[in-house]
Amino acid sequence: MSVSRISALGAIALSGALALSACASENNGAQPGADSTGAAGGTSAAAGDCFSGDLKAEGSSAQKNAIDEAIKAYQTACSDATIDYQPTGSGAGIKQFIAKQVDFAGSDSALKTVPKDGVVESDAAKQACGSEAWNLPMVTGPIAIAYNVKGVDKLVLNAEVAAKIFDGKITAWNDPAIAALNKGVTLPSTAIKVFFRSDESGTTENFTKYLKAAAPDAWSYETGKKWTGKGEGKEKSAGVATATKGQDGGITYVELSYAQQNQLPMAQIDTGAGPVELTAESAGKTVATAKQTGTGNDLALKIDYATKEAGAYPIVLVTYEVVCSKYADAATGKKVKSFLKSFASDATQKGLAAQGYAPLPAEVATKVKTAVDAIS
Repeated sequence: MSVSRISALGAIALSGALALSACASENNGAQPGADSTGAAGGTSAAAGDCFSGDLKAEGSSAQKNAIDEAIKAYQTACSDATIDYQPTGSGAGIKQFIAKQVDFAGSDSALKTVPKDGVVESDAAKQACGSEAWNLPMVTGPIAIAYNVKGVDKLVLNAEVAAKIFDGKITAWNDPAIAALNKGVTLPSTAIKVFFRSDESGTTENFTKYLKAAAPDAWSYETGKKWTGKGEGKEKSAGVATATKGQDGGITYVELSYAQQNQLPMAQIDTGAGPVELTAESAGKTVATAKQTGTGNDLALKIDYATKEAGAYPIVLVTYEVVCSKYADAATGKKVKSFLKSFASDATQKGLAAQGYAPLPAEVATKVKTAVDAIS
């Protein structure tokens, strides 16, 4: 089984934090996601034993860099485990999970509870599992509006202007609407080149939810995993980031770590309470206010994309690991449970900040750990 390459970004910083995640019997009996005393990420000592064999998953490319680090930590401690995660996109991951081709899926949006193309994802996943399927938020991935404009190192946008840019109604960087938000900044007449995700993407869904919620008069399209605005399509997060980096005047929406890897500047977002820079802390403020829409251990969340809370960055996504609550094969359930306990641990979550992700807020993390512990 192949394992996605680990990003160089933050690897050094993470190595110290994640090296504490020991579980192999030769490592003093500690467990994945545990600290040096064997305590599991601030929950309990029972983080789950290492498993032997293979675990297969696919889906969200937005969480690729985060899950790569979690996999590296787990497999370093648990040398007999092989975890293969393919970043094929949220839509593909859910389809493969429903088709029983993977053990869990990564998705930047929770399973749909209403029909889409004749399928209700939550019902189909339940049928595939033979038990309830749960959405477990594991990665907070802020979505950057990343751009590449020569001479412009700082940029402020709001929802209305962003909507008009991505709908092709604002076509030059010195447009008066952009200039009004960026007084004192010299903006060139360079043409704006929009890049969007051509594959079905949870990042697209969350970004369009932001545009729809925060600028309903400027964004008339429906939200969803398939892009409905203007621009040129590129596959996956890496595709839009690379295209923007290579195009003067380029702009895209992409998960933070990809913007960082490609050294792309990111717009500050003015929600009405002043411009907010994208940081783990500012993104975390928005996620902390999310409401749970699932019941029990189904932790699907509703994010307030139109938030005006001071210091809250509004364009965020939560990547869920979509799992069976009770696996038909108990051994598979134990593998999923063991790995996700390590992934949800405090040590791993804190380490993800170096990769451009925001650790789960404490109130969400507690619920996730409880739900993971209930997987069988």
